[in-house]
Amino acid sequence: MPEQFLNHARRIVVKLGSNVITARNGLDLQVIDGISGQISTLMDRGLEVILVSSGAQAAGLRKMGMTARPSEMPKRQAIAAMGQSGLMMAYENSFARRDKKVAQILLTAEDLNNRKRYLNARNTLNTLIEWKVVPVINENDTIMVEEIKLGDNDNLAAMIALLMDADFLFILTDIEGLYDKDPRRFPEARLISEVTSFKKEIEEFAGHIPGTLGTGGMLSKIKAAKKVTSAGIPMIVARGNVENVLLELFEGKPQGTYFVPKTKKLARRKCWIAHTLAPKGSLIIDDGAVRAVRENGKSLLPIGVVKVEGEFEEGSPVAFKTAGNDIIGIGLVNYRSSDVERIKGLRTSQIEACLGSKHYDEIIHRNNMVLKDFF
Repeated sequence: MPEQFLNHARRIVVKLGSNVITARNGLDLQVIDGISGQISTLMDRGLEVILVSSGAQAAGLRKMGMTARPSEMPKRQAIAAMGQSGLMMAYENSFARRDKKVAQILLTAEDLNNRKRYLNARNTLNTLIEWKVVPVINENDTIMVEEIKLGDNDNLAAMIALLMDADFLFILTDIEGLYDKDPRRFPEARLISEVTSFKKEIEEFAGHIPGTLGTGGMLSKIKAAKKVTSAGIPMIVARGNVENVLLELFEGKPQGTYFVPKTKKLARRKCWIAHTLAPKGSLIIDDGAVRAVRENGKSLLPIGVVKVEGEFEEGSPVAFKTAGNDIIGIGLVNYRSSDVERIKGLRTSQIEACLGSKHYDEIIHRNNMVLKDFF
């Protein structure tokens, strides 16, 4: 049950979906005010709250009288720019009525993939929290292109929870939680109150419950849950427009679907490697190397590498796979792809003679790798 985590939570992340805070003619100011009030109450009780809010594109669509997001990227970016100002104004006004201040933070995947910018973002957020300011985070859709796109705000919320070592993640959406069918189409759909493991059927259930205005659906929430629970962070998906939903959860009243965290959790740096970085290439490794890294916790040495795929630089995130193309894990490489190509299959004692120098024995050190079992 989530009570043990809720009772000891000090820092939480709350994600609001587009469908929760938008109405037919624009932003649903009543819902925004209700959520702002609940967050303010929790802050007055001593909790630190980070808000991840969708709604900019949805609000912009309403302003322009559109019913669907345009397909052209410049138009989508313009819609987001129009909606973001109104979204922040709504939060500014709602929190000001409770003597709270807000700060807007817009991020792209580049900000979280780059270790220095990642740490800078954390420092900024920690300062805002210290000042009792509510950070309101959204993806920077106005400059977003595929190469720097985070995917959706469920993913963003998960990454923020990892970045900030949150004690709990709440994803508030327009349905009560995870069902075995889409409850908007099937009245007999059954709510799944607790998820302890991500079996295939869980993803199948989620795959049949799409989003509408937002970019995510229930499947994106399952992916977010996989990330945070692997780091020991519990998560709840619940209906956001239920009156006092957050306060009731903290009072022990069950709502939505609870995702149970793993007891064996990843270290912070490994969470960053596993859940934030996109692989720049891959290495095919032999059976001996698979056993060494998977069963014996060893580093990946040149002798176990069979094939190099893609081009990458030293320090890049790279996936390592079996000969059958099954991903074993991801890690940060000590050598660029052209050098790995030259030393693959060699013993560590042969690296210097091949390259003219040897800075590392390992292609990927075990401290810089994460096995797929954890993500």
